Amino acid sequence: MDLTQNTAESVEFMVEAIKDKLKVMNFGAIKSTHFDIDMYEELHDIYRMVMKKTNFSVREMEAIAEELGKLRNK
Repeated sequence: MDLTQNTAESVEFMVEAIKDKLKVMNFGAIKSTHFDIDMYEELHDIYRMVMKKTNFSVREMEAIAEELGKLRNK
């Protein structure tokens, strides 16, 4: 997947990868369609940070969920 391209497919890939990596969290309600392409860079930043880490504290997972919530379409 070429994540340098700002596409709906890239957004879907990143959201699914974040959900897979953070299995502990309840991401069932979060879908790629909830994110606007205009927020691509912010989502990509979160994706890169999540993919770099192997473990997450509860506080880190809460912060990630909060940030994803801020990026969702209103």
